[in-house]
Amino acid sequence: MPRHFDQRPQTSTTIEGAGPKWGARGTAGASFAAGLTFDHVSHDYDGNPSVIDLSLDVAPGEALCLLGHSGCGKTTLMRIAAGVERQNSGRVVINGKEVAGPGGFVPPEKRGVGLMFQDYALFPHMTIKANVMFGLTNMPKAAAEQVAHAALRRVGLDGYADDYPHALSGGEQQRVALARAMAPRPGILLMDEPFSGLDRRLRDTVREETLSILRETRATCIIVTHDPEEAMRLGDKIALMRKGKLVQHGTADDLYNHPNSPFVAHFFSEMNQFQGVVTSVGIETPLGILPAGDLAFGQAVDVCVRPQGILLDVPGAGNVLGRVSAKRFVGEVDLVSVIVDGLDEPVQARLRAGSGWQVGQDVCVTTDPKDVLVFPAGK
Repeated sequence: MPRHFDQRPQTSTTIEGAGPKWGARGTAGASFAAGLTFDHVSHDYDGNPSVIDLSLDVAPGEALCLLGHSGCGKTTLMRIAAGVERQNSGRVVINGKEVAGPGGFVPPEKRGVGLMFQDYALFPHMTIKANVMFGLTNMPKAAAEQVAHAALRRVGLDGYADDYPHALSGGEQQRVALARAMAPRPGILLMDEPFSGLDRRLRDTVREETLSILRETRATCIIVTHDPEEAMRLGDKIALMRKGKLVQHGTADDLYNHPNSPFVAHFFSEMNQFQGVVTSVGIETPLGILPAGDLAFGQAVDVCVRPQGILLDVPGAGNVLGRVSAKRFVGEVDLVSVIVDGLDEPVQARLRAGSGWQVGQDVCVTTDPKDVLVFPAGK
């Protein structure tokens, strides 16, 4: 049966293509934020390691994004924090109390942890209000209904309390799942790829409003994602994982501007990568001499240059010559490929649209130092 907005309580307004607006800011109930520590945690599935000796601290009220490719162990780590998965070794500590480890195991329902699944996991046979009330079993029914309505108002869906999940769009179901997770005011909220099911047009709006609620409630939050841009938008800190290990932990600025390996650099940006060696004048590379910093003479290095750090000029403006082999217009920028002697693959440049360079044209290639990253070879 189609929905008729004019027959519902007027608790929210609509945006074309986006459904009802979210509730007024400042209306989400506050939680008592809890600190979370993973202390040398390891886990495997039938002998296949999924998390390897991982230690990580999440401060009370902090939003941490667990980032990595599929299968890197980030969802497993989140499930260990929730108590729905048990680690093989190590400890999980919440607010200074061991909740999983040699000292014992605290069941999920007693950890003060809220869990929001990737597929939202709404019960299809229960109304929206009943879904939100599901975790409020320790309250009288009347009080639980008040809390559920307040949570739904905050996400702009109180007028749909008596509907069922199948009547809602994907974005609306995501908001119901958020309301259900936040209703008990958990000290820690765990979110597994919460925005992956939304189309790109809605994703930014839903992410920003979700972040607004998290800031209001002041709950500690761990968000699992494979999207580096999403991690930079949402996380106070980012923990990047690879093959079960923690690769780097820090702010978005730390990981983007000061990556500790080519893997981290590539994760946050496209890169041109090639080898070089440190000489008395600097790092000799196919793109010219680059500053060596404190690297030792004779040391082999891997050089990564972001496409926006590749600069083109007319021949004669520098020592490195190339030839434009391809050019694609993608809106605000031109993607230009340049063949350079000494490199097996063309150099990729990201230039302001309308750059004027044409396929077959000879160019001079230089680099912008702020987009050049250098690592010891094989790191």
